[in-house]
Amino acid sequence: MGKLFVVGIGPGDPAMMTGQARAALDEAGVLCGYDTYVGLIRDMYPGKQIHTTPMRREPERCRAALEMAAAGKTVALVCGGDAGVYGMAAPVLELAEAYPAADIEVIPGVTAALAGAAALGAPLGHDFCVISLSDLLTPWDMIQRRLRAAAAGDFVLCLYNPASSRRPDHLRRACDVLLDAGKSPDTACGWVRNIGRAGETRRILPLAALREEAVDMFTTVFVGSRATFVQGDRLITPRGYGL
Repeated sequence: MGKLFVVGIGPGDPAMMTGQARAALDEAGVLCGYDTYVGLIRDMYPGKQIHTTPMRREPERCRAALEMAAAGKTVALVCGGDAGVYGMAAPVLELAEAYPAADIEVIPGVTAALAGAAALGAPLGHDFCVISLSDLLTPWDMIQRRLRAAAAGDFVLCLYNPASSRRPDHLRRACDVLLDAGKSPDTACGWVRNIGRAGETRRILPLAALREEAVDMFTTVFVGSRATFVQGDRLITPRGYGL
């Protein structure tokens, strides 16, 4: 029986990769994944077989990894951040029944919500939601419903995929939904771009200003709750100890 590790490699900095992820990559004979993510670790493993596919070829990528594992190889299917958060763990497991000879193990990683929160301070100190603004697989009306529900519950929000060349206005539209749902224009917010990579940048600003920001797919956005506040250059959501 071959082995398929579905590996979350974190945000990109090797120092932020878990020991479990490193062990899986060391053991694998084949590195498979989206070409950008494999490119982050390719130089660390010069002797390994590489199999990459471009964006929007996720089912093909998962099937290729499963086929190689079913054929007896040890494969690492590489995902940015965590393999189970907008990663390849779910589609691999959905397809797994057709590949009984592949032994599958999901390896967790540091997702952008956690790494970005650390860069800003502690915005996820209490209950929060993670929502992707990409409507490639989720209809925009469903995204709006989830944003409204999160606003109604006064959750901190972490927004993935806030904009791209195809949908440059999704963050602005999302901010408008949140404002319309009752979020204050002064709500403390922040964003981090290129988390854990060269050129990492971050900014803290109110929700009214966030809607005007130019962001991209490499940016993770945080929208605070009523309790979230700014202290110096840190964004903090209190845990509730009354300090």
